[in-house]
Amino acid sequence: MDLTAIREHIPGLEPLTGVQPISKGFSFDRKYALLGQNGQPAYVLRTATLKDADRKRNEFEIVRRVHETGVRTSGPVAFGTIEASDLCFMVLTYVDGDDASEALPLLTSDEQYAIGETAGSELRRMHELEHPGGLEEWSTRRLAKHKRQLEQYRSCGVAIPEEAAVLSFIEEHAGLMNGRPNRFQHDDFHPGNLLVRNKAYAGAIDFNRYDWGDPYHDFLKIAYFSRDVSVPFAIGQIDGYFGGRVPELFWKLYALYTAMIVPPTITWTLQVVPEQLDSMLDRIRVVLEDHRGFDSVVPGWYKP
Repeated sequence: MDLTAIREHIPGLEPLTGVQPISKGFSFDRKYALLGQNGQPAYVLRTATLKDADRKRNEFEIVRRVHETGVRTSGPVAFGTIEASDLCFMVLTYVDGDDASEALPLLTSDEQYAIGETAGSELRRMHELEHPGGLEEWSTRRLAKHKRQLEQYRSCGVAIPEEAAVLSFIEEHAGLMNGRPNRFQHDDFHPGNLLVRNKAYAGAIDFNRYDWGDPYHDFLKIAYFSRDVSVPFAIGQIDGYFGGRVPELFWKLYALYTAMIVPPTITWTLQVVPEQLDSMLDRIRVVLEDHRGFDSVVPGWYKP
């Protein structure tokens, strides 16, 4: 969308001076930074096709609910549709900060840990949001998803040598999901969706993959992304979340979810970014080494 269309269809915004496309991320949304009078980003505009309007309206409502908990994130500004252009849109306040995946490696270990600690405490506040009800049991939904993903993996043409050990660990520990709560999940909580400003945590963005279920499921991105960017951050996130001793059940579920994501990680990579398959397989090997082939539920890098 250009500035003229934005001014026509989205009234009530502060005077705008420009529009800048945002290309980062794997979302299918089109994203733009809307520049205010000072030439700095004031809002983020996300657009999708009309067929996604109901889903995006729900996402906008989730952003509102999360923002109302007091966590640092974008605030909701406007949602609407433009039928002539086959578009739905949402406008959010812009959170100033640098991509944490790029900022963290430039900081000291203590600074990285402190940012992770704040991220963990903020994530815990997000997890206070409960589903209003009427949702199927988490374990039922997650196991059904696992079976679908396993079928896709087995037909994708790529297999890892440790497949039997991974699947055996999942089967042995799947019962731990029984009775777990249906809480809000960001579902993509890692440094690529977090912001850092002045060497401190600035906020979380990109809620388009949100879900409901076991809040511990939100930690699996540590295994595949966060620990690769910054181990001190990863440790800090876990410590900050629990504010003390980490429960044994957390580690068992963390390892379970980390194992369950191995097959779909391979198929997702083949479908979306096949040129990155080798690097993703390297990530999986690191995860397997961290858990000694899932003989250990606590990863080797975690030193409280």
